[in-house]
Amino acid sequence: MLLLISPDSVEEALGCAEAAEHLDIVDVKKPDEGSLGANFPWVIREIRDAVPADKPVSATVGDVPYKPGTVAQAALGAVVSGAMYIKVGLYGCTTPEQGIEVMRAVVRAVKDHRPDALVVASGYADAHRIGCVNPLALPDIAARSGADAAMLDTAIKDGTRLFDHVPPEVCAEFVRLAHASGLLAALAGSVTQADLGPLTRMGTDIVGVRGAVCEGGDRNTGRIQPHLVAAFRAEMDRHAREHTVGVPAVN
Repeated sequence: MLLLISPDSVEEALGCAEAAEHLDIVDVKKPDEGSLGANFPWVIREIRDAVPADKPVSATVGDVPYKPGTVAQAALGAVVSGAMYIKVGLYGCTTPEQGIEVMRAVVRAVKDHRPDALVVASGYADAHRIGCVNPLALPDIAARSGADAAMLDTAIKDGTRLFDHVPPEVCAEFVRLAHASGLLAALAGSVTQADLGPLTRMGTDIVGVRGAVCEGGDRNTGRIQPHLVAAFRAEMDRHAREHTVGVPAVN
């Protein structure tokens, strides 16, 4: 399971660089513009320059509307700015068909520029609260559009978490559907160390965190702390070892 950490500034990215040995992907977002809020192109470039060259950078392009052209341009801007993973939050798509149309435009825009870039179709565990596509529709949307990964996050950051909206058994089905289509499966949404056991057992490929590695556990006012990144990775590694040998991990 890969660890994706989401700084919201170059200063925080430097903190990630200090903890680079403990993380796998640096994700650029702007939390004050939404769950998958897009940051500025120059911030993506600066963060790309600030972290080690062997650490891929991911960038969100926003909680996007059903406007395929607009979203395709945003996605191209992210990949041109140095992102290897391009994440699209299908906030304004109310049907799978709309999601597929948006994601096909994104895939074309991104892959025409950089064929090895990875496109991530992101949905929301709390989709019922905002009226967007059902979480379990995401793997099919991603597969039919030519994307590389399907992801779930939470749209409304009000203290509720991934498993509050999509219980572990449903998340496991999400992962199974993604893998059946040859996709990576990514899960996020106020994930804590206590969630790592089930996330490991269901075969999650990428886990995304922010609040769990910020001081005070606050994704908005707290800053990412290298020692918290290291502690989170240590707990991930413990669960991975115990899962490999079949010994239940104790939370």
